[in-house]
Amino acid sequence: MINMGKFAHKTVLITGASRGIGKEIALKLAQDGANVVIASKTAEPHSKLPGTIYTVAEEVEKLGGKSLPCIVDVRDEKAVEACVEAAVKKFGGIDILINNASAISLTKVVDTQMKTYDLMQQINTRGTFLMSQKCIPYLKNGKNPHILNICPPIVMEPQRFANKIAYNIAKFGSSMCVLGMSEELRPDGIAVNGLWPRTSIWTAAVANMAGDRGARVSRKASIMADAAYAILSRDPAKYTGHLTYDEDILKEEGLRDFSQYAIDPSVIQPLRNFQILTEIVEKIDRTVIQPQSLASVLESIQKALTPENVRDESNVFEFTLKGSQPNKVYVDLKNRTVSANGKASPKVDVSLEFDSSETLGKIFHGTLSTTYAYAQQKLKIISYKGHLYDSSLDDFDKENKAKL
Repeated sequence: MINMGKFAHKTVLITGASRGIGKEIALKLAQDGANVVIASKTAEPHSKLPGTIYTVAEEVEKLGGKSLPCIVDVRDEKAVEACVEAAVKKFGGIDILINNASAISLTKVVDTQMKTYDLMQQINTRGTFLMSQKCIPYLKNGKNPHILNICPPIVMEPQRFANKIAYNIAKFGSSMCVLGMSEELRPDGIAVNGLWPRTSIWTAAVANMAGDRGARVSRKASIMADAAYAILSRDPAKYTGHLTYDEDILKEEGLRDFSQYAIDPSVIQPLRNFQILTEIVEKIDRTVIQPQSLASVLESIQKALTPENVRDESNVFEFTLKGSQPNKVYVDLKNRTVSANGKASPKVDVSLEFDSSETLGKIFHGTLSTTYAYAQQKLKIISYKGHLYDSSLDDFDKENKAKL
């Protein structure tokens, strides 16, 4: 998304801005000449995670913005107050707050240490609430004031909570701040919205968890920066209280080709098309899907293929299911049909192979993500838009990773 100079001289406070999504948003706004408050704990270089508040401050200045690096632990009320006061003293006020600081641990109940549970609550929920609370008095006098939380839409499906309950509780706490604060602050003209990525975002932190294959199913943090720019450009009186995805926001801005954000377009594009199919199925009650029963899975897919759900999607999918009978499934979005071991469509857009029919079932049920299935080699790409996929590419070029 092209910078339009809308944030020149606006003061933006961003938590967790020393790296990743927070840093990318900071640099995007700096190109407009914004005053950027970089609020993060990282003052010294980390052995595995590059970037400090000072290195980001230098980059902000080089791009034409003004910077204020602040050492802040969002759990510490006095540190938060000191950061806000320093921002107001240097720049005269605060126009935008971006609550990006986060802690993550995707663990089951019995594997979650209480100190980890507490950390996620204190940063993701309490930290968002605290920083918002301290900034609101100044946002009331801000120009086009916004609070933007990096948090997901609230989806009340049991399978979405399972295996990462502690993290979801903490992250949905930030989402609930969006819903409650947007209504509470509506009379003050302050917009409060939430933004979340449709796909994995490739950052140094994700690299430590996901490895090389994780990169190939990820997008660059610049997609979140562009989506944030679009949201923050909107009239706060008209756009508030939304929990939305980066891709959806950019589609509203007229963007249709997302290949510029892909780490590896040959992987992310076919998998993203498959994810769109799973999102169509999300529109029905997925709790009735029995992952171990292929008939149940196919019945649910067919039920979801209504004109209202499919809209203008037209891809044809071929699924090869290893060790299963039937072992071929075709889903035709254009004609809204599902068939097993039927005659192959003359035009297959996305051909995927699954290690079992149950893996396919778990993905549509919502208990297994497409990203994880690919990373664990439970899902493989056979072809996309007529081009055979080269399986040798699975050895991801580490030189490319180093450039990220």
